[in-house]
Parts: sequence; structure tokens; C-alpha cells
Amino acid sequence: MNRLVRSPRTFLWSVLSCGFVLLSGLTGPTFAQVPIEQVNIPSSPNPVGSGARALGMGGAFIAVADDATAASWNPGGLIQLERPEISGVGAYFHRTEDNTFGTSPEASGTQSVDLTRVNYLSASYPFKLWGCNMIVSGNYQSLYDFTREWKFSQAVSSALLSANQNLGHETEGSLSALGFAYAVQVTPKLSFGITLNFWEDSLYDNGWEEKRSQNGTGTLSGFPVNYAFSRFDKYSFSGFNVNLGALWNVTDKITLGAVFKTPFRADLRHELTSSSTVTFPTAPGSNTSSSVSFVSDEKLEMPMSYGIGIAYRFSDSFTASLDVYRTEWDDFELTDAAGNTISPITGLPTSVSDISPTHQVRLGAEYLFIQPKYVIPVRAGVFYDPAPASGSPDDFYGFTVGTGIGIGRFIFDIAYQYRFGKDVGKSTLPDLNFSQDVDEHTVYASIIIHF
Repeated sequence: MNRLVRSPRTFLWSVLSCGFVLLSGLTGPTFAQVPIEQVNIPSSPNPVGSGARALGMGGAFIAVADDATAASWNPGGLIQLERPEISGVGAYFHRTEDNTFGTSPEASGTQSVDLTRVNYLSASYPFKLWGCNMIVSGNYQSLYDFTREWKFSQAVSSALLSANQNLGHETEGSLSALGFAYAVQVTPKLSFGITLNFWEDSLYDNGWEEKRSQNGTGTLSGFPVNYAFSRFDKYSFSGFNVNLGALWNVTDKITLGAVFKTPFRADLRHELTSSSTVTFPTAPGSNTSSSVSFVSDEKLEMPMSYGIGIAYRFSDSFTASLDVYRTEWDDFELTDAAGNTISPITGLPTSVSDISPTHQVRLGAEYLFIQPKYVIPVRAGVFYDPAPASGSPDDFYGFTVGTGIGIGRFIFDIAYQYRFGKDVGKSTLPDLNFSQDVDEHTVYASIIIHF
């Protein structure tokens, strides 16, 4: 049996295209054995940074990066911190997926999920050594989120099987990194920085879990039948990569930034348990049950990403910024325990998968109302944030707004983001005339304390 990393869409495909595959005398495989491997990240899969201030500016922060979240956006910008500080960011999101199955309309419907979690924590300390300004920081960043829950019903009809069934899929977990950053001011206008990211499951929960269930009642070759299937997959993720960043103050008004996030090979520990039962009320001697469990070690190649940004300071109060960012999703590969190399996006061998890189474009601005005892910012931004897909990326767009207040040593920021994709996901299940509309609402709140 193949060792699988499966998405809810793969789950639906196997169910809707094959039914429960109780045919051929109940000896055929269940959908758990369909040889497709995918890693599906419901949230934005592109590796961006953290923070309410950055989010409020549409995520156009590579050339701004003047708070502790710079370790995730552009570590070269950390040098702009003049005092020690600690910071924390909390996040809330609500996602709605309106799924449409043209060939199985009874499975269509809206599914939603929401979650609150810590997004970022940091502590930074600037100092001077050998006449050079330097800074070190420790950071925690939650980057990828897997939270999703789908429940729906479906009618199955074939020459042998006729049944009504209920299906469920629940995924939870996230990928986070502990980072240690360092930046140095090489010249008065140029600085470089590096962040070492440790994605270690041994230090904290770093991975995700998938729970699938399927049960139905109907007739098989004229005999009443009840069936149930459940499957639990747990994935533990560990790896290491580096963020490299540079910040160049070209003039008093223009700043350029650049960041490069290295690719890396993650160790993926996969634990699977599943069970199935089939009962015939009028023929109990034909009842069957089975269970499967295994543990396997797999490898997940995470792609490189890089971006550039420009910021223009119109005045002490008004700044605008623009970022362009690229992620090499064609290098995203999973190697299973048998040594097979597969695209986690298509679930097919990499040799036959057509995956293109994604390009983000982000534009944002910030205006400061500066008063003698406090500062109130107003921020806004727009962005294009595509998701990798077979053939060409799925288009996602969005906008952000944000504000906050700075009083003495304390800065509080809050931001709202709306991200949406219309008629996306079609390449995932082309035979089912599948598409979905996705709406995501995200709120970040952060606090920074200077010392």
C-alpha cells in the first residue's frame, strides 16, 4: 500500500469517483489505498512574514522591516531597532469554502472553519561591537496552517451498490519555526541580516493530523448493507533553513530591500491507522472488518523563495511600499518510503506534473498621526497572492486595513485582511467539474514593548 499524504480534495475524488468501492465481492481497496499523494495547505501557502503592522500594509514589508518581525520578512531590517524590545502577535482567522461538484451536486455546499492562535513572539537586543551597529533576536513564527473541516452527504449509485453516505474530513495543525536572527550595519546606508529557522517537532508540536470518516446504508446486489470507514494520519515535520536579507537606504526617501529563503529537505514522520467494517443485516455471515496501521519516514522538499521591495518615504508621516515575491513550487517534492518522487500538489510523479512558480505582488501604505504624547497609524494595502496548482496557479486577491496606537514604550497594532479566490481549484478534480470560492478573514493583533 502506498504511504499517503492526502488532501480533502483527493479524499473527495476517491469517494465520488469510486463510491466506497465495495464492489467485486467487497474485496476491492477502499479510497485509503488510492495511489495519490498530496500536501494541501488551506491557508496561503506562500512563505510570508508576520505582524499586525506588516499585515495592515498589505504585506508589503520587505523594504520597511523596522520592527522585530523583520526576522521573518527581511532580517537585514532588524538593524533599524534602536532599543531592546519584546513583541507578541495573536491571530484569528475564519475561512469559508463554497464547493461545487458539477457531476455530483448533492456533495456541493459551504464549509467553514475558524481558529485563534499565537502567530509570532520575539525578543531583540541591539548593541555595538568594533564600532559597528549589530542586533540579535530570538523569534517564534507560525507560518503554515492546516485547519479545515468538511462534512457532507452523498448518494452512491452503481450497477451493484446503491447507498446514502455521510463523509467527514478534519485537518488540524501547523508548521512553525524557532528563529535566531543577527544583523549588522555594514555602512551607514547598508545592512545585512540572517535568520536561522529550526522547524523541530522534537521542541514543540510541528506537524498536522488528518481524520477521515465515511459511513453509509444501502443495498449491495440487492442485500441490505451498512458500512463504515475511519482513518487517522499524523505527520511530524522537522527541518532547517535560513532567511538572508539586505536593506539599502538609497536616499533619505527611498529604501530597497531583498530577502532569500533557502530551500530545505524536511523529515516527515507519517503514522497511519485505519479501520473498516461492512455488515449485512440479513446475512451476518458475510460481515467483514479490517484494520491497517504503519509508521513510515518520508522526505518533503520545501521550495526556495525570494523577493524584493521598495519603500518611498514621502514625509515623516507617510510611507508607501511595494513587494514582488516568487516561490519555486515546481521544486516542491515528496519522496515516500519506497523512494518514489511525487509532486505534493498534483499527487502525481514529478516527471508528469506541470507546476509553475507563484509570484506575489503586494502594495501598501502607512500614515502616522503624530501627537506630542502618542502616535496613531492608519494603514492599508492590496495584494495578489496566488496558490500553486496544476497547469497554472489559482488566483487569489485581497486587501488589508490596520491601525493602532503608540504611547511611550508601548505600541499596539491591529490589522484585518480579506483574501479571496473565485472559481479556483478546477484543475484538482477536472472529471467532477469541481470548483470552489474561498473567502478568508484574518485579524492580527500585536503588542511591542521597548526597554
